[in-house]
Amino acid sequence: MRRFRWLGSLLATVVLAATPMQTMADSVVMYDEGSGIPLQELLAEDAAVWPVMAAPSGDGLSVKAKGAVLMDQASGRVLFEQDPYAQVPIASVTKVMTLLLVMEAIDDGRLAWEEAVVCSDRAASMGGSQIWLEPGEIMTVEELVKAAAVVSANDACTALAEHISGTLEAFVAAMNARVAELGLRNTRFVDCSGLDDTGYSCAYDVAVMSRELMRHKRICDFTTIWMDTLRGGASQLVNTNKLVRHYKGATGLKTGTTGAAGYCLAATAQREDTAFVAVVLGSPTTNDRFDGARALLDHAFAAYESYTPDAKSLAVPPIPVLKGQAPTVAVQTDAPATVLLAKGQKARVESSMEVAQDLQAPVEKGQVVGTWRLTVDGETVGEYPLRTACAVPAKTFRYAYTLLADALLG
Repeated sequence: MRRFRWLGSLLATVVLAATPMQTMADSVVMYDEGSGIPLQELLAEDAAVWPVMAAPSGDGLSVKAKGAVLMDQASGRVLFEQDPYAQVPIASVTKVMTLLLVMEAIDDGRLAWEEAVVCSDRAASMGGSQIWLEPGEIMTVEELVKAAAVVSANDACTALAEHISGTLEAFVAAMNARVAELGLRNTRFVDCSGLDDTGYSCAYDVAVMSRELMRHKRICDFTTIWMDTLRGGASQLVNTNKLVRHYKGATGLKTGTTGAAGYCLAATAQREDTAFVAVVLGSPTTNDRFDGARALLDHAFAAYESYTPDAKSLAVPPIPVLKGQAPTVAVQTDAPATVLLAKGQKARVESSMEVAQDLQAPVEKGQVVGTWRLTVDGETVGEYPLRTACAVPAKTFRYAYTLLADALLG
């Protein structure tokens, strides 16, 4: 069955009521019909369908899924897990890695947003969720990323994969190589779209991949889209990730559904300076995956908050340098990373330092000479290296001769 619907004037009216975006009565609406959500329901649904839920406590947290993980986006700390390493097919959540490789290619200059991509016969024939690319049709990288992120377009993903790596097989090899670089042991990709259910991953691995993708802030320009267009408005895109429309702070990320994989979701959300990744794999229904992700995120925002240490308040005296061309060296710390704390712990944060008593010249700039440690109730919650602010060369005969000459002549 073709995964799009031709809109008559009545449906166009529904779309206009759902969003202020301009629409055309003769346009084509494209969305991931395999998501299990009827298009009319997706367009007509309002916030009343998603009432505010009480945040569940960590002890009572349970998700209807084959695997689930809640992760702090900043640190990668796992806050909840349920069969996190169970190897399961993940359907279109596979595209998290596809989009990661695309973003990395853009960042390192191998790819540009405005670069033209020509659709191959193979890409046009992918099937499943798609934007119905024609062989030889040209779109920009930005347009194809939008199609992949919003409607999970398999043809767009394949076109990008071939453009970056030459062949789909080479791109899939790059996906698996990146998996190895990230130290993930329960993931094997066989395509760039997730259509082939012989590939697999696990909730923990998907959370790590999602966290890595969210380092690329520009991806949120696409993963937060609820409705948009391509081809000058002729193709309308509708996102099946309900969180994007209804969940406060949602930043993405990717839904996925096949018969073998069930209903999957990698969800991300940020409120102020706190962000989380919630992964739900293999849920029995589409509502189960969204309810599960919401429960995880609701718990995270209710139970945790971010704390950024004040490095300016850190007073470290200079360290004596033995046999150096300067008697002491100043000490500084890197900009401290944000720490995730349970709510109520900020007032109990204690700071301590371990610093070398003296240093033997030569001293290099940036040399680690100690540790700044933060604890709560005796438990370490953050550690930061203390480094030398400058280099101090060792005294030499020539240096001593110069000092003596200056003293005699001065």
